[in-house]
Amino acid sequence: MIETTVCVIGAGPAGAAAALQLQQFNIPCVVVDKAVFPRDKVCGDGLSGKVLTCLNRINPEIGTRLMEFQAKQGSWGVTFVAPNRASLDVAYRPVYDKAQEPSAAGYVCKRMDFDNFLVDELKRCEQVQLFEGQSIDKYELQPDGYVLRDNAGTFVVKAQVVIVANGAHSGFTKEVAKITMEPRHYIAGIRAYYQGVTGMHEDSFIELHFLDELLPGYFWIFPLPNGEANVGVGVLSEVVRKKKLNLKKMLQDTLEKDPVLSKRFENAELLGTVDGYGLPLGSKRRTLSGDRYMLTGDAGYLIDPFTGEGIGNALYSGRIAAQQVKAALEANDFSATQLKKYDDEIYRVLGPELQLSTRMQKLVQRPWLFNLLLRIGMRNKQLRELMSCMFYEVDLRKRLTRPSFYLKLLLNR
Repeated sequence: MIETTVCVIGAGPAGAAAALQLQQFNIPCVVVDKAVFPRDKVCGDGLSGKVLTCLNRINPEIGTRLMEFQAKQGSWGVTFVAPNRASLDVAYRPVYDKAQEPSAAGYVCKRMDFDNFLVDELKRCEQVQLFEGQSIDKYELQPDGYVLRDNAGTFVVKAQVVIVANGAHSGFTKEVAKITMEPRHYIAGIRAYYQGVTGMHEDSFIELHFLDELLPGYFWIFPLPNGEANVGVGVLSEVVRKKKLNLKKMLQDTLEKDPVLSKRFENAELLGTVDGYGLPLGSKRRTLSGDRYMLTGDAGYLIDPFTGEGIGNALYSGRIAAQQVKAALEANDFSATQLKKYDDEIYRVLGPELQLSTRMQKLVQRPWLFNLLLRIGMRNKQLRELMSCMFYEVDLRKRLTRPSFYLKLLLNR
């Protein structure tokens, strides 16, 4: 049996962030992941500005190494395409200089590369024991900690507290936290890699196309290094079930028949296979902790309901979990009452953004209103700058959750 202060289940972004922050606190931990890295993870591959911000807060040296990491593509904004095909470019910052690579506020990086970067960072840490290719399947709460085992019982870890970071299909989330998939708070997605897609933005903006036939979902194109692109479709699982949608066919039809996009994919080459995945959304507040555990990242259902971005929220939640471990150790208290402070901090930090994105997700279900807002944005420089600011100003994101904001916007267009 391995005994430790903290066991982190999962070495993806949430688990890695937790372990890296624990290292800074000089708190020993064991990290266990069923995969052997590098490994692929089906994802949109977008790294928002929160990613670099969080890594810098953990340890600026990690942020510096990410900036030097070659397997990423700088991205300076988002192109939103409305159902009526009106498009709006929104920069991540109102003013930026593409000639200076550090000025990129966001990146796109294949998860195989980014997650392996984080695992390499874990291997630098003296206080982190990393076990790859090892699953945790059974969870037993004892008075002084959790005993965690694989199915065979040959791998056993005992920890005072558990940070759960093993993704959307986490057995711990279902069996212990009793959180299960709800189709109205879950997106079914598929992803493919293509080479040779034309018409990309010169500043590598990511693209979100809210096509009529995909609402309330969307089609995306994210630029990658070496002329590649991450291409996919995401639709609410509730809609997929109700309409019995075949997402792979919808993707293929879009690439072959859409009057605009088909031209951009005329000479594009599919690299590998088209793969599916699920996104547990943060469009509903949940209880993310209990006696001696905290749920982070996808295991805590923290994906952005509007954009589907989850890596930044995963990193933030992992770091917050590590901070709560430190507080619990100082208080010598790992009870549900003590660890509820984790939930409070998660929803204080990420709540306004999740609330705004939930509103935006509902807005997309009314194409006429979404068309109208983009039309206003195309004519209104102040609104475009406001939308840029919302990517990094927390106080503004709080304002954007108020219905009165949209009423004023419509009245003053």
